[in-house]
Amino acid sequence: MAATPVPLAKDSGGRRVPGLIGWLLLSPMLLWLVLFVVFPTAILFVYSFCQRDELGQVVFDFTWSNYGRIFDPVYLRIFGRSLWYAALTTGLCLVIGYPVAYFIGRSPPRRRSLLLLAVMVPFWISFLLRTYAWISLLKAEGPLSALLQWSQLIAGPLEILYTPAAVIIGLVYTYLPFMILPIFTSAEKLDHSMIEAALDLGASPVRAFTQVIIPLTKPGIFAGVLLVFVPSIGMFAVTDLMGGAKVSMIGNVIQNQFGQARDWPFGAALGITFLALFAVTFWFLHDRNGEAH
Repeated sequence: MAATPVPLAKDSGGRRVPGLIGWLLLSPMLLWLVLFVVFPTAILFVYSFCQRDELGQVVFDFTWSNYGRIFDPVYLRIFGRSLWYAALTTGLCLVIGYPVAYFIGRSPPRRRSLLLLAVMVPFWISFLLRTYAWISLLKAEGPLSALLQWSQLIAGPLEILYTPAAVIIGLVYTYLPFMILPIFTSAEKLDHSMIEAALDLGASPVRAFTQVIIPLTKPGIFAGVLLVFVPSIGMFAVTDLMGGAKVSMIGNVIQNQFGQARDWPFGAALGITFLALFAVTFWFLHDRNGEAH
């Protein structure tokens, strides 16, 4: 029996909107969003204007001081470092992930399934186990250091763990599949007749790639950039484990405010600021993607 489509009404602008049945089907998701996204965010917003007493309890006494503290040079440097690390992670994931995703998208169906499985299998293992595996690999007494010393590429032990380079390696490894999969989805749907037409009309492979393939895969690039950039700004586990106390990002500061420091109002102010940063990033990328289309 054929499925019955859900009827859609139209608003004054001619756009389709869900009817009664559509809203009923959407209600579980909307309820989940209200309970676990909107409501907690509203609590954070209220807390961000509160104060903290000597015992670390939240005092509902209005103040702007929590947002004023964000402009302290220490926190501004951490925000800047977080943006830089997130941008660098996104760029590296794009450079590494795009060729992989395009190759998988152009592969025959059976090989494509195997390659996708190879991308996803490592991430069936616990995040902590994978991170500790990288720590074992990168530490001064680890196999990578021993191999480089044996091949005489370095004179002494490899001093990369607990440095910004180790954090970037950990972030790229963590978020690379989030770049590969959206671009693969776009690459899989490419109309290869358009590429062949461009080559037949005299376009070089480089020009066909930049003017045909890249524009056709921009939706996947946009989704991948968003899926990598935003969570990597707030990542704290990788920086804690692979950066130690030497490297901190905004996620580490927020975690510390809600944990050891017990300064929930300031942590809430940092979280709301981070949320605003995410909204601006999303708007910028969405606007650029819309202009490209």
